[in-house]
Amino acid sequence: MINIRGRDGGTTVAEQVTESGAAAADEEAFDPAEHARSMVGYHYRTEDYYEVGREKIREYARAVQDFHPAHWDGDAAAALGHSALVAPLTFMSLVGTLAQKKLLESIAEGYDLSQILQTDQVLVFQKPILAGDQLTCDVSLDSFKTVMGRDMMVTKNVVSNQKNELVQTTYTTLLVGRSGEVDPAIADAARNLVMFGASMDAAVANASEHDKLSTPQEHEPLIVEEYRGQPTPKFDEVNVGDELPTRTVRLTRGDLVNYAGVAGDANPIHWNEGFAKLIDLEDVLAHGMLTMGVGGGFISEWLGDPGAVKDYTVRFTTPIPVGSHKPAEIVFSGKIKSKDEESRTAVVSIGATFEGKRIFGHRATATVQLA
Repeated sequence: MINIRGRDGGTTVAEQVTESGAAAADEEAFDPAEHARSMVGYHYRTEDYYEVGREKIREYARAVQDFHPAHWDGDAAAALGHSALVAPLTFMSLVGTLAQKKLLESIAEGYDLSQILQTDQVLVFQKPILAGDQLTCDVSLDSFKTVMGRDMMVTKNVVSNQKNELVQTTYTTLLVGRSGEVDPAIADAARNLVMFGASMDAAVANASEHDKLSTPQEHEPLIVEEYRGQPTPKFDEVNVGDELPTRTVRLTRGDLVNYAGVAGDANPIHWNEGFAKLIDLEDVLAHGMLTMGVGGGFISEWLGDPGAVKDYTVRFTTPIPVGSHKPAEIVFSGKIKSKDEESRTAVVSIGATFEGKRIFGHRATATVQLA
């Protein structure tokens, strides 16, 4: 079940939409931006949890080419103080996407949800996700604004586990297109390519009564505990300006298809060359979250313990075309940007380039705990 409430815990979105329906009918034109702006602060909480499977962790780690032993071997995870396999840094994208879609179904009235461009992703880690965790998402529209004629939404997802502990908070920035801005022939082509049930239209058409909006329920405040990992680099031996060893990763069409299946990303621009060319792309494009996931593995490998990453932020700037016969090579680099004596943490500036072009903006950073 999915519950929804406003910032004041008062009337539900369903009630407010009903009350405003008569007034809206009198208006000459519906303004999607005004509607979305009025939804800032409302949120869904998924009542059915997502159970993290051991093999799903390995499957996702393989998809993002993250071969840190803690994702694959129980003994290796235990040696770092973890009770089970540790999920890669971007694993929550699997779960968060599902909750985010539910939110957008209600707040994005008047928008074409097949035309969404993700520009920024912020992950704040309270504690690592482990195999066996039962995760619940509370997702909200955090902000809305119009930038250079494009509507921009920021969604916030608060993730907790079966112990009611805060696990992770994520912020996703999306550029969304309004209905009617997309050629209907292109929209039809996309629907005919994706797996049945993977599109937003299918999700809405097949929604059960349990998916409808319901009255809010109060939930216990989340438990916030301080978590410290077991990183390898020592605080006193790391200096501002130090560079991390570079890593080169090759992405093939097969990698894109595999990630699309593992992550549940049905967008055909990532795997169908004909559709990509239909919308004037030179080739299929690598998923932004795939490149961020690979970058997470780059950080974890140097740090020694994925659980010692405190936050990870990326701005996606340059798309990566992947040809049918030539893999795309991404070069990851890192430099210590700053240190904090009190928390014994460091901020690492992350570089990622494809054919000499930056694919991450200057805001790509990770805050890490040091020994």
